[in-house]
Amino acid sequence: MEIAHWFVLVGSLMLARGLWGSTIAHLPFTSASIYLVIGIVLGPAVLGVFAFDPLREASLLESLTEIAILISLFSAGVKLPVPFSLRRWTVSLRLAVLAMGMSVALCAVFATAVLGMSLGAGILLGAILAPTDPVLATDVQLRHAGDKDPLRFALTCEAGMNDGTAFPFVILGLLLIGADAPDLARWLWRDALLASLSGVGIGLLCGAGMAGCSYLIRRHHPSHQLLDDLLGLGLIALAYGIALLAGGWGFLAVFFAGVALRQTEWRLTEAPPDGHGLVHGDAGASGQATVSQGSLVFKEHLERLSELGLVLLLGGAMTPALFSLQAWLTAAFLIFVARPLSVVLSLAGSRSGARETAIVAWFGVRGIGSIYYLMYAINHGVPSALARELVTITLAVIILSIVVHGTSVKAMLDRYWD
Repeated sequence: MEIAHWFVLVGSLMLARGLWGSTIAHLPFTSASIYLVIGIVLGPAVLGVFAFDPLREASLLESLTEIAILISLFSAGVKLPVPFSLRRWTVSLRLAVLAMGMSVALCAVFATAVLGMSLGAGILLGAILAPTDPVLATDVQLRHAGDKDPLRFALTCEAGMNDGTAFPFVILGLLLIGADAPDLARWLWRDALLASLSGVGIGLLCGAGMAGCSYLIRRHHPSHQLLDDLLGLGLIALAYGIALLAGGWGFLAVFFAGVALRQTEWRLTEAPPDGHGLVHGDAGASGQATVSQGSLVFKEHLERLSELGLVLLLGGAMTPALFSLQAWLTAAFLIFVARPLSVVLSLAGSRSGARETAIVAWFGVRGIGSIYYLMYAINHGVPSALARELVTITLAVIILSIVVHGTSVKAMLDRYWD
C-alpha cells in the first residue's frame, strides 16, 4: 500500500469511529476487534493488500508502541481517584508485583517444559507476555477522573504499574540468554529494585512539581492562559527522559507522574471529596482549571488513534507462520491458566471479593505493551531464530486476547454490575 492508501484507510476508519461511536459502543465486541478483522482481511492472510513484518520493522514498531504506551500510562494515572489510599491500592499492588512475577514464572516453566526453550528464553517470553495492556483495555479501565468503581480501579492501576514492573524480567531474560554467568545480585539490586524505585520517585517529583507550578501561575496570574495539552505532553516527555537518564524505568515514571499530578492538584485546590473520597468535574472547589483534566481528552484521542493504527498493523502481520500449534497452545495457557492462577494466588487473603477476583483474573488483556517488549528484546540482540519464534507466539497471544476478551468484556461487566 502506498502512503495515500494508508491515509484513506485510516481516515475512513477514524471518521466511521467518530460518526458511529455510540453505535459501536453498544456492539457486543470492542473496536479493537473490528480493526483486527479489517487488518486480517486486508493483510497477507486474505486479500494481500498490505503486509507488515515485525522483525524487519522492529525499530519503528518499538518507537510507535513506546509512544502509545506512554500516553496511555499518563492518562491512566490522572484518572485514578483522589485522595490516595493505600487500602484502595493494595489489590493493584498485589497484581502488579505478585501476579506479574507468578505469571512470568508460569510462562517460563511452560516454555521450558513444553516448547523446549532455554530458561533465559522462557523468562523473556514470560516477561513479554505478562504485562496487561493500558491501550487495548480501555473498556475495563476507569472511564474518567472520579470514576469510583473498584474493579475498574484495580485493572487500571495494575496496567499502569505492570508495564514498568515487567522490565526487570525482560532484562533478566536477556542476561540469561547472552551470558554464561550473569550477575544476578547486580540485576536484583540495580534493575529490579533501584531502577523501579527511581522511576516511581522521579515520576512523583515531576508530577507534583508540574501541579505546583501550574497552580501558582493560575492563582497569581488568572488571566494567563496555560496550554494544558502541551503541559501534559511535556510532563510525559520530561518524566520519561529524566528516568531513562537516571537509570530508572521510564514507564513507572510516567504513570506516577500522572498520579502525582492529579493528587497534588486536588490537594492544592482543596476540592471537597464526595462520600467515597472522589472529586467530580474539571476543577476543584476554587473553580481553578487543572492540567490533569485539561489534557485528558486530548490524550484519550491519541490513545484511540494509536489503537487503530497498531491493531491494523497486527492484522497485517498475520501470515501462515502464525498457524503454529505451539503458539496457540502458549496463548491458551497464558489466558486460561497462567493469568487466572496468578491472580487468584496473588489476591488470596485480600479484601477482594470472589466476583471481583474472577473478573480481574479473566480480563488480563494483552496488547501493545507485549509488542513493545518484544521489539525491545529483538533490538537488543535476541538471536534471529528465537526472535521469529517470540514474534509468532506474541502475535498469537494478542490476537486471541483481542478476540476472547473483546467479545466477552461487555456481557461480563454488564452482569457484574447488575
